[in-house]
Amino acid sequence: MPLLTLKIDADTYRGTREGVPNLVRLLTKYQARATFLFSLGHDHTGWALKQVFRPGFFQKVSRTSVVEHYGLKTLMYGVLLPAPDIGKTCAKYMQAVRDAGFECGIHTWDHRVWQDHVRQRDGSWTSLQMQRSFDRFTEIFGTPSKTHGAAGWQMNPTAFEQLEKFGMAYSSDGRAMLTERGTLADPAAGPHRLQINGNTLNCIQLPTTLPTLDELLGRSIDGIELNPSNIAAHILKLTETPRDHVFTLHAELEGQKLAPIFEKLLQGWRAQGYDLVAMEDLYQQVKDQPLPSLPLLWAELPGRSGEMIMQAPAEPGSRST
Repeated sequence: MPLLTLKIDADTYRGTREGVPNLVRLLTKYQARATFLFSLGHDHTGWALKQVFRPGFFQKVSRTSVVEHYGLKTLMYGVLLPAPDIGKTCAKYMQAVRDAGFECGIHTWDHRVWQDHVRQRDGSWTSLQMQRSFDRFTEIFGTPSKTHGAAGWQMNPTAFEQLEKFGMAYSSDGRAMLTERGTLADPAAGPHRLQINGNTLNCIQLPTTLPTLDELLGRSIDGIELNPSNIAAHILKLTETPRDHVFTLHAELEGQKLAPIFEKLLQGWRAQGYDLVAMEDLYQQVKDQPLPSLPLLWAELPGRSGEMIMQAPAEPGSRST
């Protein structure tokens, strides 16, 4: 049975308090497993306004109705309103996810700060940010996190090496390259290890292999504009050929306004024969397999502005054990 891994990013204060409990209820209804990755520090979502000069930003905003999905109050955090400390104020919501039987892990300390700055920052800054999130997670859950999923699919070499120091065996920090339609550009894309500073890391990367809803909504593909009524069918078309996939969703989107679309996807994936699982389940399936050892690559994806960590094509003889 192919695995459809559900990776849930909780980026904001509102998403953690409202979207996360909604997703727990929906996943429980369909007996689906998933991994929830939490932002554990302050919510500076309002700082996203600095992205107005990034190519493609306005186009994405107009397509995905950012104000509607995130809320005007959230877009003011760190600008006109104080930035709430998510880990301090939402610990009970996070613990409820664990108590409901779902895997929990680290997304970041401060989503906006990490996404905007980590690629340019040095090792000391990076290690401090990651240690803060690691310590806060341990404080909330009473045990260290086993996994990680980078905010905005942004990392740097120190960040990947820090995962090794934390003893994390698996993480989902990057993407698989996609075509304009959302199909995999490399059919062999999937779990791999990274080569960083001349060393192959032990931590297995479980890249996102499907487009996200916000990357597809409002775009015209094959002459059809994707909207809430047809986008689930488009994604299900991408998964009709059985193979393991990782799908990233957001507590602020699928946990709120886009929940009906996600429910259609859950129903469709069940009908296609997928086992809906958490990251730890995919890791258990691949941990003893020979996996490609790949260099760090940055690239863009259709429907999303800016570069992000991308799975590099495998070279002959690149597999590690």
